[in-house]
Amino acid sequence: DGKGKGAELCVSLPLVDPPAEAVPHPLPARGGAHHPRRILVVDDGEDQARSLGILLELMGHRVRVALDGPSALSAAEEFEPEVALIDIGLPGINGFEVARRIRANSRLRDILLIAQTGWGQEEDRQRSHAAGFDEHMVKPVDLEDLTQLIDRATLRNASAPLPEDIPKH
Repeated sequence: DGKGKGAELCVSLPLVDPPAEAVPHPLPARGGAHHPRRILVVDDGEDQARSLGILLELMGHRVRVALDGPSALSAAEEFEPEVALIDIGLPGINGFEVARRIRANSRLRDILLIAQTGWGQEEDRQRSHAAGFDEHMVKPVDLEDLTQLIDRATLRNASAPLPEDIPKH
């Protein structure tokens, strides 16, 4: 209808199968040897949790996702992760309490616990460490920093092989 009135465009694209080389392959880890790990991602932001889980799977890790505190504890018991990325502000049981309960469980106490949260003040970091977290990362989590932390879990758990019988989520 004229300048500033908008426009309507119609585009038709044919559907074709992607070429074989377009199929995604696992991403290589940066900065050292890559060992697949069992990683628990806990965040009440479902899109955030699932996206991070997919990214970690593309890197070759086994991932389980939980969306609240009680589910995180159940998943930790069943999945026995080597690394857990846990949001602090969770429904049901907050991330601080999830970390305390994981540390109190003799089967789970060696998990590398990483707080991933929007809370980044020094007091928040101190509370994370007091609850049992090994690391405190402020969202959005930097992928390279996260990869380095996962590599630390590899060093901590060098004798813990990845069981092949654990289902992927």
